[in-house]
Amino acid sequence: MTTYAGIALTLALATASAGSLAAPSRGPAPAAPSPVTSTLPSTVPGLSWSACGPAGLGQECATLRVPLDYADPDGRQVELAVSRIRSTEPAARRGTLLVVPGGPGSSGVQRLTSKGRALKRELGGAYDLVAFDPRGVGGSTKAHCGLAERDRHLVTLRAWPAADGSIDENVERSRRVAEACARNGGAELRGLTTANEVRDMDRLRQALGEAKLSAWGSSYGTYVTAQYAQKFPHRTDRVVLDSSADPDPRKVAQGWLAGMARGADDRFPDFAAWAAHPDRAQDGLRLAERPEDVRPLVLDLAARLDRQPKASTTPGVPLTGNLLRQALQNALYSDGAFADFARLVRQARTGGETPALPPALAGPMPDSDATVTIGVICNDVRWRGSVPAHRRAVAADRAAHPLTAGMPVNITPCSFWKSNPGDLGNPGSPGDLGNPGDPGTPASPAEKPTRITDDGPSNILMIQSLRDPSTPHSAGLKMREALGARARLVSVDRGGHGMYLSNGNACGDRTVTRFLLTGERPAADVTC
Repeated sequence: MTTYAGIALTLALATASAGSLAAPSRGPAPAAPSPVTSTLPSTVPGLSWSACGPAGLGQECATLRVPLDYADPDGRQVELAVSRIRSTEPAARRGTLLVVPGGPGSSGVQRLTSKGRALKRELGGAYDLVAFDPRGVGGSTKAHCGLAERDRHLVTLRAWPAADGSIDENVERSRRVAEACARNGGAELRGLTTANEVRDMDRLRQALGEAKLSAWGSSYGTYVTAQYAQKFPHRTDRVVLDSSADPDPRKVAQGWLAGMARGADDRFPDFAAWAAHPDRAQDGLRLAERPEDVRPLVLDLAARLDRQPKASTTPGVPLTGNLLRQALQNALYSDGAFADFARLVRQARTGGETPALPPALAGPMPDSDATVTIGVICNDVRWRGSVPAHRRAVAADRAAHPLTAGMPVNITPCSFWKSNPGDLGNPGSPGDLGNPGDPGTPASPAEKPTRITDDGPSNILMIQSLRDPSTPHSAGLKMREALGARARLVSVDRGGHGMYLSNGNACGDRTVTRFLLTGERPAADVTC
């Protein structure tokens, strides 16, 4: 789950370039309307499709208009970029599979583009494959906080404490970001919520003319999809939740973020074993002779860079200890990223090489991308904890989980969040020590988060890595517990974030594919 929430935030960076795919192509003539549009309610128009995306994929794009505020359904509308890959086998087609992206801030259109061929191979013509860019993302209507460039780097959007553990700079930045969003965000920002994404999903279902949707939600998308299954249980067919976190409605993203400390500890041994393997020597990427020596080596390097950052190949952006820690977090998502991180460590440790920063860390995110990653998680639920409470939590977490150095429990703009621009000067209630710098009580969410329960059809299959750096297996078990008899869980003995057709194994992929094609699930929870 790409955000402060730690749910695949790095994937959100891809939305900066996703607009060309998300927007409908203006060249080819629109495809013929779907024959099911005649069944739509008169208030939800159908979709006009035109070709888009890479050649040979058969991808089409359209625009869906939805209410900015569902309390005023006939008022101002916003646009969502929608994409599909239609089944070419009418006799085999059984419905629509919605691909729900992570984030908040990741592009559904981009994800469908990247996973389309694999899904077609696995599922044949059983489904029309459909995705959309949530509000604020890719080709959909944007929101803007007007954040300063210094506040839009991933390493500053994440609340990494100072080298000595101080959070004073984090407090100042969090307040500054929250105030900018209150001044500039407007109704578009206030509309960035999980509840609205769930409503938008159902509007899309109606526009597609489907009585039910199947869905594959990944990372933060599992929370969105689980919310949809809770609010519209009779409109769900087959549901896959891939890499889930704890759905506790009192915490939501604040809990997801805290779980990343455990996730990094669970996952790091996979990197350590890789980086100590003799095969790495031929590429100059073997960091140590024994896996147990890799962790202290990385921690020592981060501490050295805290004291003396090293110039990088990006002018004005040195490699700091926190930037190295963030690069590690990114690399733990997939084994395929291990080599680049090991190379960065090697460059930072040697005198003759200049570190080349990963592209995701070399520059600022676009303002709209930063806005959506902050906006959704801050709008969804009130974040709790005073400045002194955060100081204590950071100190304890730094000692317990050095790889994440207190970041997962640090203060964020959500602690200063205001629902309306008029709240900008509201000091809120006193913090636990009454310090003037305390955030007080942040604004209440626009609506109470939905609690995930076992009330609904038993049509959900969960798949979860045993060593996930972002949504640890222990957090996935909380989602499993909440769903009760509605779900079965496939635990995959692999590391990484996102299992189906990504970092998983043949057993896990086969189990999910079988469920989507036949509805068959394991009789009980299983490990692959």
